[in-house]
Amino acid sequence: MPSRLKRYYGANHLHFVTFTWYHRQPWLAGPRRRELFLKILEQVRPRYKFVIVGYVVMPDHIHLLVSAPEKSDLSRVLQAIKQGFSRCVPGPWRQRRRRGQGELVRRGGRSTSGQRDL
Repeated sequence: MPSRLKRYYGANHLHFVTFTWYHRQPWLAGPRRRELFLKILEQVRPRYKFVIVGYVVMPDHIHLLVSAPEKSDLSRVLQAIKQGFSRCVPGPWRQRRRRGQGELVRRGGRSTSGQRDL
C-alpha cells in the first residue's frame, strides 16, 4: 500500500468494498462457485462480528457493503474471505498454484467509508 494512503477504522461507518479476481477472470460465472463464495462469506461473518448490509456477486468481481467488524479490522475480514474462497476452489487453478503459477484473487481493491445511517 502506498505510504500516502491512510486507513481509518473504528468510526462505526459502513464500508463499500470492491475486489476483483486475478486478471478479472470469471471465477464466479457458475452457480456452484457463487454458492461457495456465499458460504465462505457467511462463515467469516460471525467470526469477525460484522453486518453484511448488501452484496453484488459478479462473475469477475464482488461488491460488499459491510459494517465495521467488532473483532479485528476490515483488512483481516477481507483476507479471511479471499483466502477461504481460494482454498476451497477446485479445478485447474489449484494445480497451477501448486506449481507456483498465478493467483486467484488480485491484490488490493477499493474501499470507501460512509457514515452509518441505520
